[in-house]
Amino acid sequence: MEQLRDYSDERLLLGCIYCGAQDNTREHVPSRVLLDKPYPENLPVVGACHPCNNGFSKDEEYVACLIESVIAGAANPAKIRRPSIAALLERSPVLRERIESSKTLDGNKTVFEVEHERVRRVLLKLARCHAAYELKQECREEPISIWWQPLELLTEQFLEEFNAPHVIQTYGEIGSRGMQRLRVAEVKLAGPNGEEQLLHLILNDWVDVQEGRYRYHAIDDGGLVRIKIVIGEYLASEAAWEI
Repeated sequence: MEQLRDYSDERLLLGCIYCGAQDNTREHVPSRVLLDKPYPENLPVVGACHPCNNGFSKDEEYVACLIESVIAGAANPAKIRRPSIAALLERSPVLRERIESSKTLDGNKTVFEVEHERVRRVLLKLARCHAAYELKQECREEPISIWWQPLELLTEQFLEEFNAPHVIQTYGEIGSRGMQRLRVAEVKLAGPNGEEQLLHLILNDWVDVQEGRYRYHAIDDGGLVRIKIVIGEYLASEAAWEI
């Protein structure tokens, strides 16, 4: 990832990103369990207290293993495409059995019963961290909305809109990393008289942490913060807060 220095007001975000206590540890976002070796350089890092930093690891392991098991159709390490997740399932028989026992057959289709609260905790944790790191926004409160869905279940129109760059209408925090990532695009449009008009749009686009493994899109749109995430090019999510 490109290394960007934060030039926004450091007083906007103090303490643990999750609870506000003293941030005596540093946490990589996303967790490395969601990535493959060699890990990308310059991973986003946020401040967290020790209890919060350690409080998500089991849920993150569950989500990472669940995604790969759903893709493989089983929690059998021999069928898992990611070596690190196969090894994790191999040394975690309880987790492996928990996921495998949640599997049922619906005709010719394999269905996994998802532990939704664990998935929500992980996605919300990731979204809060990206809001802090990219936008310098404190999103410790409950979001006004949060959803997740496999990419393959999204409609073609919705997926196109979800993946598209965001056209900036209102600027976020000056000096934030998200502000620095903005780019200008030229668009030609046909006017009412048939003449072409050249428009300059300011776009906020996705950040690829690791190709095929993890990407996110942090949007600060004048009182509304939206964080989109795609894990393993399989699971899509979005969380939103009113600021």
